[in-house]
Amino acid sequence: MPDSDNTKPLFLTTKEVADLLRVKERKVYDLAAANEIPHRRITGKLLFPVEAIRTWVDGPDNPPGNERPNVLAGSHDPLLDWAIRASGCGLATLCNGSHDGLTRFQSGAATASGLHLPEQAGWNISAVSNAGLVNSVLIHWAVRKRGLLVASGTNDGIRSMADLKGRRVAMRQPGAGAALLLTRLLTEAGLSEGDLDLSRDQAHTESDAAAAVAAGDVDASLGIEAMARQFKLAFIPLVDESFDLLIDRKSYFTEPLQKLFAFSRTTGFRDKADSLGGYDMKDLGTVRWLSD
Repeated sequence: MPDSDNTKPLFLTTKEVADLLRVKERKVYDLAAANEIPHRRITGKLLFPVEAIRTWVDGPDNPPGNERPNVLAGSHDPLLDWAIRASGCGLATLCNGSHDGLTRFQSGAATASGLHLPEQAGWNISAVSNAGLVNSVLIHWAVRKRGLLVASGTNDGIRSMADLKGRRVAMRQPGAGAALLLTRLLTEAGLSEGDLDLSRDQAHTESDAAAAVAAGDVDASLGIEAMARQFKLAFIPLVDESFDLLIDRKSYFTEPLQKLFAFSRTTGFRDKADSLGGYDMKDLGTVRWLSD
């Protein structure tokens, strides 16, 4: 955001504010019409005072000196994990599932959280809408192909959820998006977790789940296509899921997150997503939800 000195503009245009917040210009007009964002009308033109916008972005619940730690919590995504390292953005990761990430974000213990919570009509929106969050934004990361991971050539007839009955299946931690989705898919197939031989150890990440199948510890796991390719497993696609980043609005403008998103626009990043497979990145960076 521009500094408020004599060499910088005192006002932002509607387009500049939209770019800053990563929303459509129409959303900025709506915020101004509802007097929810600081603005002025000068010679008939809508303008936004830089200092007032800075204060508005910081929000009343984020006073100076009360910054969140540079920690990304929530669900594990191998492309995101790689991008954090390759970009050198400095974010630390604490991946223990979507529900844990949402809880840590609510408490202020994380600057962002990766989510893929299945809902009746999509992913993540209801969960964040009902969490009582302020000064928060949900930004899309990727659509991922998720399905069953089974050992190549030895899947012994596993072609659908119904074929998991009596099989050894990797267990994910409670509250993980994959665990919630597994329950729903089993129900749709007329099964329950009691019909499976669930592993004793929990798979906390996508790579843990794939490694359990590759090692022969389980017959199958719910996982993403990128991990099936990496571990040379067979992949049975079931759903396309939205993996999103819940981000503190003030923290979004800090160097770690700005550096990460700048890196996500490079050719090297796109090439990596293509090589991993199972990712649709066309809507990366779009705003899916914005707190009031």
